[in-house]
Amino acid sequence: MPYNLPNLLTWLRILAIPLFVGIYYLPEEWLSSPQKNLAATLIFAGAAITDWLDGYLARVLNQSSAFGAFLDPVADKLMVSAALIVLVYLGRLDAPIALIIIGREITVSALREWMAQIGQSKSVAVSFLGKIKTTSQMIAIPLLLYHDRIGVHFEPQLVGTWLIYLAAVLTIWSMLYYLKAAIPQALSIEK
Repeated sequence: MPYNLPNLLTWLRILAIPLFVGIYYLPEEWLSSPQKNLAATLIFAGAAITDWLDGYLARVLNQSSAFGAFLDPVADKLMVSAALIVLVYLGRLDAPIALIIIGREITVSALREWMAQIGQSKSVAVSFLGKIKTTSQMIAIPLLLYHDRIGVHFEPQLVGTWLIYLAAVLTIWSMLYYLKAAIPQALSIEK
């Protein structure tokens, strides 16, 4: 395992997950509900920023590695899955939406692994549609975590709910896109 700054940031993202989840188990005397929401939002936002930063630094510092390429998406999926489960636990997200998003991540990860094994990983490279899904999801989750009204008119819960539903639709759409790209490869192997 290469020891470099991008990989360290990825590991920090993984290590932040228990802290992120644990905030909601702290007694109210330690942190009020709004304080828990803010702390969890800041941890998640920090993780999202380090996700971008570790990739940027890996390219700029020429510290890309096979291990980092493996670990980075794992860290992302773990953090997003933890956040979705917390949101279901808090009653801010419907379980079917979380299952759609988490199920898609598992399915597409397995599909990418299989396509890499048969030498066709470029067939299921990240698409623009997948990037839009990720952007929608990464904006929705902090809004749902924050939950409390900002000012007089802005309701993060409402906006986050719409964005997470959009992310769920894009999740299904992008999964179908990746499956469609993989079907010809699967059929050619069967012959």
